[in-house]
Amino acid sequence: MKQVYIFLAEGFEEIEALTVVDFLRRGKVDVKMVSVSGSKMVTGSHAISVSTDITLEEALAKDVDAYVLPGGMPGTRNLQACAPLVEKLLEKYKEDNAYICAICAAPLVLGLNHLLEGKKACCYPGFEEDLLGAQVSYDPVSVDGKVITSRGMGTAIAFASEILAALSSKEHAKEIEESIIY
Repeated sequence: MKQVYIFLAEGFEEIEALTVVDFLRRGKVDVKMVSVSGSKMVTGSHAISVSTDITLEEALAKDVDAYVLPGGMPGTRNLQACAPLVEKLLEKYKEDNAYICAICAAPLVLGLNHLLEGKKACCYPGFEEDLLGAQVSYDPVSVDGKVITSRGMGTAIAFASEILAALSSKEHAKEIEESIIY
């Protein structure tokens, strides 16, 4: 079974995070919500608290198939400020040969850490300058090799579907889309 970690920081965008979790779990992917705050309870940007599955410390020891960063403010800035996430896990995706996925403002974490150089990537309007070295796209979702990015809350299902397609198949992702009347 494929393993995905989605990282939640205080102020994350709830729809972007939970849509991905729900969609991938429907697709039979083992998704773990990972708290980067040290507490398993993390509160999103709209005051919805979520109990995560594991903490960042627990995530550091595992190999996974995809790493996902939801957007939201101040959640994205809190992800960027989390040194263990930036220094260890975001670099670890290369050795794991994993996908690195970010939506809304969160692609800035990838861009500011030089993980988008030479890659096609998109983000929430206004954050394009933070996609250092990327070929900026305005598509709802951009897929370039092992990098999947998306524009925002309204593209969360399409984003989750592209992640599932990458981990399994386009046909499997389409089945899940049809099951939710997308």
